[in-house]
Amino acid sequence: MRPCDLSCPPRFFVERWNLDHALAVVAGAVAVSKAVLVADVRRVPWAPNAHKRKLGVAVTADPRAALADWVFGAHAVRALVASAPDEVRRVVLAESRRSRHVDEIAALARDAGVRVERAPGVALRRRAQARGVAGHVAIAAERNAYAAFSEADLETRWPTFANPLLVVLDGVQDPRNLGACLRTAEAGGAVAVLLPKRGSAPLSSVVAKAASGALEHLFIVSVGNLARRLGWLRERGVWLVGGVDAGGDVHTAIDYRGPVAILVGGEHRGLRRLTRANCDHLVSIPMAGAVSSLNVSVALGVLLFEAGRQRAVAARAPAGAS
Repeated sequence: MRPCDLSCPPRFFVERWNLDHALAVVAGAVAVSKAVLVADVRRVPWAPNAHKRKLGVAVTADPRAALADWVFGAHAVRALVASAPDEVRRVVLAESRRSRHVDEIAALARDAGVRVERAPGVALRRRAQARGVAGHVAIAAERNAYAAFSEADLETRWPTFANPLLVVLDGVQDPRNLGACLRTAEAGGAVAVLLPKRGSAPLSSVVAKAASGALEHLFIVSVGNLARRLGWLRERGVWLVGGVDAGGDVHTAIDYRGPVAILVGGEHRGLRRLTRANCDHLVSIPMAGAVSSLNVSVALGVLLFEAGRQRAVAARAPAGAS
Protein backbone atom coordinates (compact mmCIF):
# COMPACT_ATOMS: atom_id res chain seq x y z
CA MET A 1 0.00 0.00 0.00
CA ARG A 2 1.39 3.34 -1.11
CA PRO A 3 1.60 6.14 1.44
CA CYS A 4 -0.88 8.97 1.05
CA ASP A 5 0.60 12.05 -0.58
CA LEU A 6 -1.06 14.94 1.27
CA SER A 7 0.41 17.46 -1.13
CA CYS A 8 -1.80 16.01 -3.83
CA PRO A 9 -4.96 14.55 -2.21
CA PRO A 10 -7.07 12.04 -4.10
CA ARG A 11 -9.95 13.38 -6.25
CA PHE A 12 -12.57 12.00 -3.87
CA PHE A 13 -11.26 14.02 -0.94
CA VAL A 14 -10.94 17.19 -3.05
CA GLU A 15 -14.52 16.97 -4.25
CA ARG A 16 -15.81 16.14 -0.78
CA TRP A 17 -13.92 19.08 0.70
CA ASN A 18 -15.31 21.44 -1.96
CA LEU A 19 -18.85 20.22 -1.27
CA ASP A 20 -18.52 20.61 2.48
CA HIS A 21 -17.05 24.06 2.02
CA ALA A 22 -19.86 25.13 -0.28
CA LEU A 23 -22.51 23.90 2.14
CA ALA A 24 -20.84 25.76 4.98
CA VAL A 25 -20.79 28.97 2.96
CA VAL A 26 -24.50 28.63 2.10
CA ALA A 27 -25.40 27.86 5.74
CA GLY A 28 -23.46 30.88 6.89
CA ALA A 29 -25.19 33.14 4.38
CA VAL A 30 -28.61 31.86 5.46
CA ALA A 31 -27.74 32.49 9.12
CA VAL A 32 -26.62 36.03 8.36
CA SER A 33 -29.78 36.69 6.33
CA LYS A 34 -31.96 35.45 9.18
CA ALA A 35 -30.13 37.63 11.64
CA VAL A 36 -30.52 40.69 9.45
CA LEU A 37 -34.21 39.92 8.86
CA VAL A 38 -34.88 39.52 12.59
CA ALA A 39 -33.05 42.75 13.31
CA ASP A 40 -35.04 44.58 10.65
CA VAL A 41 -38.33 43.19 11.95
CA ARG A 42 -37.50 44.26 15.48
CA ARG A 43 -36.38 47.70 14.40
CA VAL A 44 -39.08 48.59 11.77
CA PRO A 45 -42.84 48.10 12.36
CA TRP A 46 -44.60 45.88 9.88
CA ALA A 47 -45.63 47.88 6.82
CA PRO A 48 -47.64 45.94 4.24
CA ASN A 49 -47.11 48.62 1.57
CA ALA A 50 -43.36 49.10 2.07
CA HIS A 51 -42.61 47.54 -1.32
CA LYS A 52 -44.92 50.08 -2.94
CA ARG A 53 -43.10 52.96 -1.32
CA LYS A 54 -39.81 51.67 -2.71
CA LEU A 55 -41.35 51.58 -6.17
CA GLY A 56 -42.66 55.12 -5.84
CA VAL A 57 -46.34 54.13 -5.69
CA ALA A 58 -48.58 56.43 -3.66
CA VAL A 59 -49.73 54.66 -0.50
CA THR A 60 -52.86 55.65 1.39
CA ALA A 61 -55.27 54.11 3.87
CA ASP A 62 -58.00 54.35 1.22
CA PRO A 63 -57.98 51.10 -0.82
CA ARG A 64 -59.36 52.99 -3.82
CA ALA A 65 -56.01 54.78 -4.13
CA ALA A 66 -54.44 51.58 -5.45
CA LEU A 67 -56.69 52.08 -8.51
CA ALA A 68 -57.14 55.14 -10.64
CA ASP A 69 -59.73 56.65 -12.92
CA TRP A 70 -59.95 59.77 -15.03
CA VAL A 71 -62.26 62.77 -15.24
CA PHE A 72 -62.53 64.64 -18.54
CA GLY A 73 -63.90 68.09 -19.26
CA ALA A 74 -63.73 71.47 -17.58
CA HIS A 75 -66.95 71.22 -15.54
CA ALA A 76 -66.18 67.79 -14.13
CA VAL A 77 -62.55 68.61 -13.33
CA ARG A 78 -63.43 71.92 -11.67
CA ALA A 79 -66.06 70.25 -9.49
CA LEU A 80 -63.64 67.49 -8.48
CA VAL A 81 -60.78 69.84 -7.62
CA ALA A 82 -63.07 72.21 -5.72
CA SER A 83 -64.92 69.58 -3.70
CA ALA A 84 -62.43 66.72 -3.24
CA PRO A 85 -58.84 67.78 -3.98
CA ASP A 86 -57.50 64.87 -1.90
CA GLU A 87 -59.00 62.50 -4.47
CA VAL A 88 -57.03 64.10 -7.31
CA ARG A 89 -53.63 62.74 -8.26
CA ARG A 90 -52.88 65.22 -11.02
CA VAL A 91 -54.50 67.59 -13.49
CA VAL A 92 -53.36 67.37 -17.11
CA LEU A 93 -53.81 70.19 -19.62
CA ALA A 94 -53.68 69.80 -23.40
CA GLU A 95 -50.67 71.67 -24.76
CA SER A 96 -52.45 72.84 -27.89
CA ARG A 97 -55.63 74.18 -26.25
CA ARG A 98 -55.39 77.24 -24.04
CA SER A 99 -58.32 79.13 -22.54
CA ARG A 100 -58.98 81.38 -19.59
CA HIS A 101 -61.42 78.83 -18.16
CA VAL A 102 -58.86 76.01 -18.24
CA ASP A 103 -56.15 78.28 -16.79
CA GLU A 104 -58.47 79.15 -13.88
CA ILE A 105 -59.00 75.46 -13.12
CA ALA A 106 -55.24 74.87 -13.26
CA ALA A 107 -54.69 77.72 -10.79
CA LEU A 108 -57.37 76.28 -8.52
CA ALA A 109 -55.63 72.90 -8.63
CA ARG A 110 -52.23 74.39 -7.78
CA ASP A 111 -53.74 76.32 -4.86
CA ALA A 112 -55.16 73.01 -3.59
CA GLY A 113 -51.75 71.34 -3.80
CA VAL A 114 -52.58 69.25 -6.86
CA ARG A 115 -49.83 68.62 -9.42
CA VAL A 116 -50.54 70.21 -12.83
CA GLU A 117 -48.96 68.86 -16.00
CA ARG A 118 -49.20 69.43 -19.74
CA ALA A 119 -49.48 66.72 -22.39
CA PRO A 120 -50.10 66.57 -26.15
CA GLY A 121 -53.76 66.98 -26.99
CA VAL A 122 -53.78 63.79 -29.02
CA ALA A 123 -52.59 61.83 -25.96
CA LEU A 124 -55.46 63.16 -23.84
CA ARG A 125 -57.94 62.45 -26.60
CA ARG A 126 -56.75 58.86 -26.93
CA ARG A 127 -56.96 58.36 -23.18
CA ALA A 128 -60.50 59.71 -23.19
CA GLN A 129 -61.54 57.55 -26.14
CA ALA A 130 -60.15 54.47 -24.40
CA ARG A 131 -62.63 55.18 -21.60
CA GLY A 132 -65.58 55.82 -23.88
CA VAL A 133 -65.43 59.62 -23.81
CA ALA A 134 -65.61 61.17 -27.29
CA GLY A 135 -64.58 64.57 -28.59
CA HIS A 136 -61.72 66.96 -27.94
CA VAL A 137 -60.38 67.15 -24.39
CA ALA A 138 -58.71 70.31 -23.11
CA ILE A 139 -58.32 69.22 -19.50
CA ALA A 140 -58.44 65.99 -17.52
CA ALA A 141 -57.72 64.81 -14.01
CA GLU A 142 -56.40 61.50 -12.74
CA ARG A 143 -58.18 60.58 -9.55
CA ASN A 144 -58.62 57.72 -7.11
CA ALA A 145 -61.07 55.14 -8.39
CA TYR A 146 -64.76 55.94 -8.12
CA ALA A 147 -66.57 54.29 -5.24
CA ALA A 148 -70.12 54.73 -3.98
CA PHE A 149 -71.00 54.98 -0.30
CA SER A 150 -72.24 51.91 1.55
CA GLU A 151 -75.61 51.20 3.09
CA ALA A 152 -73.95 51.53 6.51
CA ASP A 153 -72.96 55.08 5.50
CA LEU A 154 -76.59 55.78 4.61
CA GLU A 155 -77.81 54.58 8.00
CA THR A 156 -75.17 56.66 9.76
CA ARG A 157 -76.04 59.81 7.86
CA TRP A 158 -79.80 59.31 7.92
CA PRO A 159 -80.47 61.26 11.18
CA THR A 160 -78.95 64.37 9.54
CA PHE A 161 -81.56 64.43 6.76
CA ALA A 162 -84.49 66.76 7.35
CA ASN A 163 -87.52 66.03 5.17
CA PRO A 164 -85.36 64.12 2.68
CA LEU A 165 -85.91 63.99 -1.06
CA LEU A 166 -84.21 60.90 -2.48
CA VAL A 167 -83.73 59.34 -5.90
CA VAL A 168 -83.63 55.61 -6.64
CA LEU A 169 -82.31 54.53 -10.05
CA ASP A 170 -83.48 50.98 -10.67
CA GLY A 171 -81.25 49.44 -13.34
CA VAL A 172 -80.04 52.39 -15.44
CA GLN A 173 -77.42 50.56 -17.50
CA ASP A 174 -76.29 53.17 -20.00
CA PRO A 175 -73.46 55.21 -18.42
CA ARG A 176 -74.46 58.43 -20.19
CA ASN A 177 -78.04 58.07 -19.02
CA LEU A 178 -76.77 57.37 -15.50
CA GLY A 179 -74.60 60.49 -15.62
CA ALA A 180 -77.51 62.56 -16.89
CA CYS A 181 -79.73 61.22 -14.09
CA LEU A 182 -77.10 62.11 -11.49
CA ARG A 183 -76.84 65.62 -12.92
CA THR A 184 -80.62 65.94 -12.73
CA ALA A 185 -80.70 64.56 -9.17
CA GLU A 186 -78.12 67.06 -7.97
CA ALA A 187 -79.86 69.97 -9.71
CA GLY A 188 -83.22 68.88 -8.29
CA GLY A 189 -82.00 68.88 -4.69
CA ALA A 190 -81.84 65.14 -3.94
CA VAL A 191 -79.98 64.42 -0.70
CA ALA A 192 -79.05 60.89 -1.79
CA VAL A 193 -79.15 58.62 -4.83
CA LEU A 194 -79.53 54.86 -4.40
CA LEU A 195 -78.08 52.50 -7.03
CA PRO A 196 -78.45 48.71 -7.02
CA LYS A 197 -75.13 46.87 -7.11
CA ARG A 198 -76.38 44.59 -9.86
CA GLY A 199 -77.94 45.76 -13.09
CA SER A 200 -76.65 49.32 -12.94
CA ALA A 201 -73.87 50.99 -14.90
CA PRO A 202 -70.76 51.42 -12.71
CA LEU A 203 -69.46 54.85 -11.80
CA SER A 204 -66.87 55.74 -14.41
CA SER A 205 -65.28 58.46 -16.50
CA VAL A 206 -68.21 58.36 -18.93
CA VAL A 207 -70.70 58.79 -16.09
CA ALA A 208 -68.68 61.66 -14.64
CA LYS A 209 -68.47 63.40 -18.02
CA ALA A 210 -72.24 63.15 -18.51
CA ALA A 211 -72.90 64.27 -14.94
CA SER A 212 -70.90 67.46 -15.63
CA GLY A 213 -69.59 67.82 -12.09
CA ALA A 214 -72.65 66.55 -10.21
CA LEU A 215 -70.92 63.29 -9.27
CA GLU A 216 -68.63 65.11 -6.84
CA HIS A 217 -71.54 66.70 -4.94
CA LEU A 218 -73.90 63.74 -4.56
CA PHE A 219 -74.27 61.17 -1.80
CA ILE A 220 -74.46 58.03 -3.96
CA VAL A 221 -75.20 54.76 -2.17
CA SER A 222 -74.64 51.26 -3.54
CA VAL A 223 -77.47 48.94 -2.46
CA GLY A 224 -77.27 45.16 -2.35
CA ASN A 225 -80.95 44.27 -1.93
CA LEU A 226 -83.06 47.13 -3.27
CA ALA A 227 -86.43 45.72 -2.14
CA ARG A 228 -85.18 45.37 1.44
CA ARG A 229 -83.73 48.88 1.43
CA LEU A 230 -87.01 50.30 0.12
CA GLY A 231 -88.76 48.64 3.04
CA TRP A 232 -86.20 50.24 5.36
CA LEU A 233 -87.05 53.65 3.90
CA ARG A 234 -90.79 53.07 4.28
CA GLU A 235 -90.28 52.18 7.95
CA ARG A 236 -88.74 55.64 8.37
CA GLY A 237 -91.72 57.43 6.93
CA VAL A 238 -90.52 57.84 3.34
CA TRP A 239 -93.17 57.66 0.62
CA LEU A 240 -92.03 55.76 -2.46
CA VAL A 241 -93.17 57.25 -5.77
CA GLY A 242 -92.36 55.27 -8.90
CA GLY A 243 -92.40 56.68 -12.40
CA VAL A 244 -94.00 54.52 -15.10
CA ASP A 245 -94.67 55.11 -18.80
CA ALA A 246 -98.43 54.65 -18.52
CA GLY A 247 -101.14 53.54 -16.14
CA GLY A 248 -100.11 55.60 -13.14
CA ASP A 249 -101.65 58.64 -11.52
CA VAL A 250 -100.86 62.01 -13.06
CA HIS A 251 -97.54 63.03 -11.51
CA THR A 252 -98.87 66.39 -10.29
CA ALA A 253 -101.64 64.71 -8.23
CA ILE A 254 -99.19 63.30 -5.67
CA ASP A 255 -98.10 65.11 -2.50
CA TYR A 256 -94.29 65.37 -2.48
CA ARG A 257 -94.01 67.76 0.46
CA GLY A 258 -92.98 65.14 3.03
CA PRO A 259 -90.10 62.65 2.99
CA VAL A 260 -90.22 61.04 -0.44
CA ALA A 261 -88.12 58.89 -2.74
CA ILE A 262 -88.63 59.14 -6.50
CA LEU A 263 -87.92 55.89 -8.35
CA VAL A 264 -87.25 55.56 -12.07
CA GLY A 265 -86.26 52.47 -14.02
CA GLY A 266 -83.88 51.48 -16.76
CA GLU A 267 -83.99 52.52 -20.40
CA HIS A 268 -85.95 49.56 -21.76
CA ARG A 269 -87.84 47.74 -19.02
CA GLY A 270 -88.52 50.56 -16.57
CA LEU A 271 -89.06 49.68 -12.94
CA ARG A 272 -88.70 46.00 -12.09
CA ARG A 273 -91.76 44.12 -10.88
CA LEU A 274 -90.62 43.88 -7.26
CA THR A 275 -89.66 47.54 -7.22
CA ARG A 276 -93.12 48.50 -8.51
CA ALA A 277 -94.72 46.36 -5.84
CA ASN A 278 -92.84 48.30 -3.15
CA CYS A 279 -94.01 51.71 -4.37
CA ASP A 280 -96.75 53.61 -2.52
CA HIS A 281 -97.69 55.46 -5.71
CA LEU A 282 -97.07 54.91 -9.42
CA VAL A 283 -97.17 58.09 -11.50
CA SER A 284 -97.07 58.90 -15.20
CA ILE A 285 -96.24 62.09 -17.06
CA PRO A 286 -98.92 62.98 -19.66
CA MET A 287 -97.53 63.07 -23.22
CA ALA A 288 -98.85 65.74 -25.59
CA GLY A 289 -97.06 64.53 -28.73
CA ALA A 290 -96.62 61.36 -30.72
CA VAL A 291 -93.85 59.85 -28.58
CA SER A 292 -94.98 57.63 -25.74
CA SER A 293 -92.23 58.27 -23.20
CA LEU A 294 -89.33 60.49 -22.16
CA ASN A 295 -85.67 59.74 -21.64
CA VAL A 296 -85.16 58.49 -18.09
CA SER A 297 -83.16 61.56 -17.01
CA VAL A 298 -85.80 63.92 -18.43
CA ALA A 299 -88.62 62.03 -16.71
CA LEU A 300 -86.69 62.14 -13.46
CA GLY A 301 -86.28 65.89 -13.87
CA VAL A 302 -90.01 66.42 -14.37
CA LEU A 303 -90.81 64.47 -11.18
CA LEU A 304 -88.04 66.04 -9.12
CA PHE A 305 -88.89 69.59 -10.05
CA GLU A 306 -92.58 69.01 -9.38
CA ALA A 307 -91.53 67.87 -5.91
CA GLY A 308 -89.36 70.95 -5.61
CA ARG A 309 -92.20 73.20 -6.71
CA GLN A 310 -94.60 71.76 -4.12
CA ARG A 311 -92.00 72.09 -1.37
CA ALA A 312 -91.22 75.68 -2.30
CA VAL A 313 -94.91 76.59 -2.23
CA ALA A 314 -95.29 74.92 1.17
CA ALA A 315 -92.25 76.79 2.52
CA ARG A 316 -93.74 80.14 1.47
CA ALA A 317 -97.20 79.38 2.88
CA PRO A 318 -98.16 81.07 6.18
CA ALA A 319 -97.94 78.91 9.27
CA GLY A 320 -101.06 76.80 9.72
CA ALA A 321 -102.10 77.06 6.06
CA SER A 322 -102.84 73.74 4.31
